[in-house]
Amino acid sequence: WLLKMSELGACIMQESSLRHIAMTCQTDDKKAEADFMHFVQNIIPKCKPHWNKIDRMYVAHPESATLARGKYFVYDRDTRREVEMYRKENIPLQVELTKLSQAYQKLNGAMTVDFEGKARTLQQMALYLEKEDRELRQKAWTLVGQRRLQDRDKLEDIFDAMLKLRGEVAQNAGYDNFRDYMFDAMMRFDYAPADCERFHDAVEKHIVPIARDIQQKRKADMKLDALRPWDLAVDPLGRAPLMPFEKTEDLSKSVLRIFDKISKDVSAVFGKMIERNLLDLDSRVGKAPGGYQATLHEWRLPFIFMNAVGLDRDVWTLLHEGGHAFHSFQTRNEEFMPYRSSPMEFAEVASMSMELLGMPHLAEFYSEDDARRSARQHLEGIIQLLPWIATVDAFQHWIYTNPGHTRRQRRDKWVELMDRFGGIEDWSGLEELRAYGWHRQLHIFEVPFYYIEYGIAQLGALQIWQRAQKDLAVALKDYAAALALGKSQPLPKLFATAGIRFDFGEQTIRPLAETVMEELDNEKDEVTIQ
Repeated sequence: WLLKMSELGACIMQESSLRHIAMTCQTDDKKAEADFMHFVQNIIPKCKPHWNKIDRMYVAHPESATLARGKYFVYDRDTRREVEMYRKENIPLQVELTKLSQAYQKLNGAMTVDFEGKARTLQQMALYLEKEDRELRQKAWTLVGQRRLQDRDKLEDIFDAMLKLRGEVAQNAGYDNFRDYMFDAMMRFDYAPADCERFHDAVEKHIVPIARDIQQKRKADMKLDALRPWDLAVDPLGRAPLMPFEKTEDLSKSVLRIFDKISKDVSAVFGKMIERNLLDLDSRVGKAPGGYQATLHEWRLPFIFMNAVGLDRDVWTLLHEGGHAFHSFQTRNEEFMPYRSSPMEFAEVASMSMELLGMPHLAEFYSEDDARRSARQHLEGIIQLLPWIATVDAFQHWIYTNPGHTRRQRRDKWVELMDRFGGIEDWSGLEELRAYGWHRQLHIFEVPFYYIEYGIAQLGALQIWQRAQKDLAVALKDYAAALALGKSQPLPKLFATAGIRFDFGEQTIRPLAETVMEELDNEKDEVTIQ
């Protein structure tokens, strides 16, 4: 009975994914938009009461307790939580939230600027932030910032509408606030808000000083009186921007070769995706921002979406999403669909580890010197990312535990958190752009509270990287074994199977920070894992 339910779920989820993919690949396609919205408004809401009925039948069945002692423990735990939280009156509210999310995507997808006689997406403008000409960088950065500010009020309207609906969803389910509701809704059985606060504090203590030291060195290398926001992406030594590829076809072929050097199993997965046209990599007008990997559950195949423009970061993004795709393939033989996914905290271990495992093979794109440079930038980027994750997560904790706050208070809180976790760059004259920087973080709008997972997972990936430095074969074996478990085990067991610790406080963060800094301090700028 459970397996038949599982197959039905796979069919429905795949149709939802296919329509979402079509809509995000071209947000100005009216038919794709209509098809997606029809599914959101007319199919999913009608399915939910039936799924809830099935869940209740399972919970009430006298044999469910027997199942729960074996393979189905995680499913049993999650299903009972789903039943506890289900409220029929929340279904139309969730439909409205999906519509608001789509409005956010559409607004962002339509953002372009006229630069050097051509309309360009904001993603494409990132190319100019790596140019040596400082005036050009300033012009490009300012133009993008001003374009975002043009839609500031529209974005604030969307978010305020989301806040109201999310508050109603939480209240309907009997929660005091949306944060507490989401911790239960996201099945966070193995950690609590207090653990997130430990992460914030440890990042502030051990990571932020390193991030600021990296920026101080950048400022000195560039011989600047003040480091400005448009000075953060350019090479500090005046070298030309890393240009790893011209066509996305070259990107996918080179990443395939990297995967082949990591593992034949990984390259087999990616090669099959290329053959079956399961990649949409180019940035273009009308395409939704960001990147993701979606699983087509009925076919048991992954799909990768991203916005490549020829930057170094595109290489890392495809390595990242390729990690997700490998994870999807590792679980495809699991007969029970709910176990073919994974907790988000561990799903990101799969992707972030793949970045680090691919790091020694960047010569597929670069000369030896440029490969070392790209690897160094990536490790520095990890140091810079962790404070940003803490900022976004702490911001959301504040937002949803302070209902009724004003837009001004929200703005001020973001600035306060930027002061706590941010860098040394000078924002003089750009205060408004800084105060609304959170508008570009789609997670805050579309998937609230889905961000700390990146921090937890980054710590897990760094631990796998540490293990790979000592014994690559063993690290890869344990990594693959953990991915194959899908969602069949609690988070601590998944981490333990990979040979790493499920902890994101000071005890874990301090030694990992030291390891990264040792690599960055290596002679001749060399960064390797072998």
